[in-house]
Amino acid sequence: MASQNARADSLSLLLFTLRSGKLMAINLLKVSEIIPCPALTRLPESHPHVKGVATLRGAALSVIDLSRAIGEQPLLDPSGGCLIVTDVSRSKQGLHVQAVSKIVHCLTTDIRPPPYGAGAKSFITGVTQVDGALVQVLDIEKVIHGITPMRVEAVSSQLDEADAQLLARANILVVDDSQVALQQSLLTLRNLGIECRTARSAREAIDCLLELQGTPGQINVLVSDIEMSEMDGYALTRTLRETPDFKDLYVLLHTSLDSTMNSEKARLAGANAVLTKFSSPELTGCLVTAARFVANQAH
Repeated sequence: MASQNARADSLSLLLFTLRSGKLMAINLLKVSEIIPCPALTRLPESHPHVKGVATLRGAALSVIDLSRAIGEQPLLDPSGGCLIVTDVSRSKQGLHVQAVSKIVHCLTTDIRPPPYGAGAKSFITGVTQVDGALVQVLDIEKVIHGITPMRVEAVSSQLDEADAQLLARANILVVDDSQVALQQSLLTLRNLGIECRTARSAREAIDCLLELQGTPGQINVLVSDIEMSEMDGYALTRTLRETPDFKDLYVLLHTSLDSTMNSEKARLAGANAVLTKFSSPELTGCLVTAARFVANQAH
């Protein structure tokens, strides 16, 4: 196998605090702007973790009480602080935080998986150190999903018989360090009557690929998140392309960021395609394309 110490990508993190003062972070690419907390309109029957709606340049913006959403103490000044406006998985939302600290630059290899004791209820996808202080990287997809669960559209009826058969013969591995995002992909596949393998990190994915190589279950389609700790989707793809056994593996990079931002970087890494989360019909279409590619290779 090619060295698993793949070339690391750089990453920019926006550091912020809640009431406790401990440092948290969010990928800067998921942030569109930072603004003082504006006047909010409270909507009746809204989720208890939604503080209200702000108007941002004429458009409504839902504002999430991040402290409540992740089980922290409420901010000392509920109308103070600021909003981190995020653009994730095709939607914008405001995260109400105590204060924004600074932007730091690091390598993806500097981001470690959260400790095993963090548990399934944890809202962090990784941890790192900045100037000797521990920083927790927020799982923003999980926060959003807890407030507005993603609906996965049924698309199986739209598949013709030939495509359905091609998909059934594909051996798919889905890689994502966000349990919520992983479940969304799995639900789409199960709605299509397809079972697949899963991994929660790039290294776990590599182990799975090696284990199944040369067996009837050999993976021929990889669907991988991009924003993962330790080794991101780009580094994983480059590592596979440098390995003879996996240089022709079909790789779809699945990202919560706008895929148009990532298409060139994905192409340079060697990915076959890139897709923004989360659209069940679009994921299905990409998987059909992947299955056709695999079938053509076999002939």
